[in-house]
Amino acid sequence: MDKFRIRGGKPLHGAVQISGAKNSALPAMAAALLTSEPVTLHNIPKVRDIITMGKLLAFMSATVSMPTFPSDTYSIETNSLNDAVAPYELVKTMRASILTLGPAIARSGVAHVSLPGGCAIGARPVDLHLAALEKMGAQIATEHGYIQAKVPNGGRLKGAHIVFEKITVTGTENILMAATLAEGETILENAAREPEVTDLIHLLRKMGANICGDDSSTLRIHGVPKLRGATHSVIPDRIEAGTFLIAGAITGGELTISNCQPAHLGAIIAKLEKTGVRVETIEPTTLRVHAPKTLLASDVTTEEYPGFATDMQAQYMALATQAEGTSVITETIFENRFLHASEMIRMGASISIDGRRAVVRGPAKLSGTTVQASDLRASAGLVLAALVAEGDTLIDRVYHIDRGYEAIVEKLQSVGAEIQRLHS
Repeated sequence: MDKFRIRGGKPLHGAVQISGAKNSALPAMAAALLTSEPVTLHNIPKVRDIITMGKLLAFMSATVSMPTFPSDTYSIETNSLNDAVAPYELVKTMRASILTLGPAIARSGVAHVSLPGGCAIGARPVDLHLAALEKMGAQIATEHGYIQAKVPNGGRLKGAHIVFEKITVTGTENILMAATLAEGETILENAAREPEVTDLIHLLRKMGANICGDDSSTLRIHGVPKLRGATHSVIPDRIEAGTFLIAGAITGGELTISNCQPAHLGAIIAKLEKTGVRVETIEPTTLRVHAPKTLLASDVTTEEYPGFATDMQAQYMALATQAEGTSVITETIFENRFLHASEMIRMGASISIDGRRAVVRGPAKLSGTTVQASDLRASAGLVLAALVAEGDTLIDRVYHIDRGYEAIVEKLQSVGAEIQRLHS
């Protein structure tokens, strides 16, 4: 199992190019199941979850090809679906595999998908997905760890008025895709507004879908009998961009972040500016982060987009350990997303946890030790903490970070970080 060894204390300087968004690429790949024609996707990040999704689609009879391996371009052609089984062996490491459910049942009228796995950050039930599909006429059963879904009598899903009890990104994406081939109109209320959802809408529209309501919490989808192939470039990864903004700030450096979408980073930039960090727009897709002499404490509450992303909470906690004063971090999305706090405490951070609130007192003098990543974003937070710790930090279970950050070792090395990947 690979590990990272990081020697902290070096300010980062230079430029980093942001990769495509994993959380945009995965639903885009699943959308290719909706048509028999080729769907070509560009700006795909070279990360483990993408490889897993490619294997899953191939298992479901799609032809997944790329010019080279690894590649940032994928061409996916699904002439026909098999019995649409998404097996546990492929699903267990990646929650986004549930995104094959909606397209599979919409296209073939049947789907068998294993209940998903992924990061250990708390319950992320698929009940909302299943309730919506039932409202659209699907018969759902859960047996032996698998979701068994079918449309009676070989028919099509029916349009429905669906109000999500709580905002769900993957639920919105799944039902959005299913609705594109349903009979009649589907209305989704309390839908997620994340940029990745809007990016999926743009792809589906290129494929011939009839969708209204971009960037809003109400989506209207008029089903069509058939979708066509399309070519699409996924948006840049706003979480990777935010992570590198904090990397520049926490190390006292100055980084230029290119190939990003500043409009998607509004909450992160606003919060960084409250801590004294200056974020400058150089070009429409390029930002420069300037670290202050002294970081200032500031509270943060995670919220659905356009609020402060839960996927940036661990990284912000690392920053808060170096800020003057007390920062209160409130996590409202996932109940177990403070697992990284205990590892930061082992490094010398002053953090106390009370339910969904973490109180961080700084600045703390962190020292290198051996820590363990519990999930994708926790591992990014530990990398940031290690960059300012005295001595060497050894981060175990970095397969988590490989799921969502392309070439993070090489990118950090290019801006002056002392980081190595150790193969075991």
